[in-house]
Amino acid sequence: MEESDPHLWFRDTINPDFVQLHRFGETVYSGKTRFQSVEIIHTNSFGRCLILDGKIQSAEMDEFIYHEALVHPPMITHPQPRTVFIAGGGEGATLREALRHRSVERAVMVDIDQEAVEICRRFLPSMHQGAFDDHRLELLHLDAREYLANSEEKFDVIIIDLTEPIEGGPSYKLYTQEFYRLVQERLSPQGILVLQAGCCSLGELSVFVAINNTLRSVFPLVFPYRADIPSFGGLWGFALASQQSNPLSLSEEEVDRQVSSRLSESLKFYDGITHRGMFCLPLYIRQRLSQGNTLITDKNPLFLQ
Repeated sequence: MEESDPHLWFRDTINPDFVQLHRFGETVYSGKTRFQSVEIIHTNSFGRCLILDGKIQSAEMDEFIYHEALVHPPMITHPQPRTVFIAGGGEGATLREALRHRSVERAVMVDIDQEAVEICRRFLPSMHQGAFDDHRLELLHLDAREYLANSEEKFDVIIIDLTEPIEGGPSYKLYTQEFYRLVQERLSPQGILVLQAGCCSLGELSVFVAINNTLRSVFPLVFPYRADIPSFGGLWGFALASQQSNPLSLSEEEVDRQVSSRLSESLKFYDGITHRGMFCLPLYIRQRLSQGNTLITDKNPLFLQ
C-alpha cells in the first residue's frame, strides 16, 4: 500500500484546527459497548493505543507519564494512603500505579463500562500488568457518582480518571460542582482528590480552567499541574484538591525518600524534581486560571464538541 493511503493513518482530532495523524499497521480490536466506541490499534510510534469515541486515551509508549503524573502526587502527598477510590481508569494502569504503594490496603475501582474494561484486560496486558488480579481490589461496574452517593465509606485518595465531558458521554456528570461536593464528603480528614483536567496547551485551556475553577468553589486547597504527553498532542492538565494537604510542602528530597520507601517498584517519570516541576505552571496558564470564572454544574455543564 502507498504511504499516502489514508487507511494507514489514524486521525486524532485535538481540536477542529489541529489534527494528529498516527501511522498504524494493525487494528487489534474495534467495536461498540453500551456506552462508547472502543478501538485498540497498534501504531508505529506509540505501540498499542486505546481509543474511546475516536480519541486516544492511552498509548503503550507514553502511558506511564500520564498515569504516574495522575496517581503519585496525591499518594505521596498523603501521609499514609490506605484506601483508594478510582472512578474510570478502564485500562487498569491507574489501578496499577496506586497498588504500587505498600500502604494501600483497599482499592475500589468503579468503571461503568464493563465491556470496555474486559476488552482492555484482554488486549492491553502491558498496561494493567495483572493489577485486576490483586487481592486488594474491589472492581465494580456502576455509576461512580451513584456509588459514592450511596456509600458512607471514607477514602484517603480519590482518583478521577475519566474521559472528557462530552455531551451524551458516560462521564460528564462527574465534572460538576455537585459531584465535587459529594467527593469532599467521601474523603478522610487528610484525604486528597486528583483528576485529569483536560488539555492545557496554548489556546486549549477552557476545560482546564473551568475544572480548576469549579474545584476551587468546593475545596479550600486546589493545585493545578501538568505534564507533556506526546500521544495527546502536548501539555495535559491535572488538578489536586483537598481540605488540608499541600503537595508543595514536600521538598524534592522528601518526595524521593517517600518514593523509595513506599513503592514496591521503581518509576520511569515521577520523582522529586518532576513533582516540583509539574506544579510550576507557565505564565500563560497562570494568567488564564486567574481570569477564569466558569463553574461546571449539573444545570450548566461544560461540554466538549
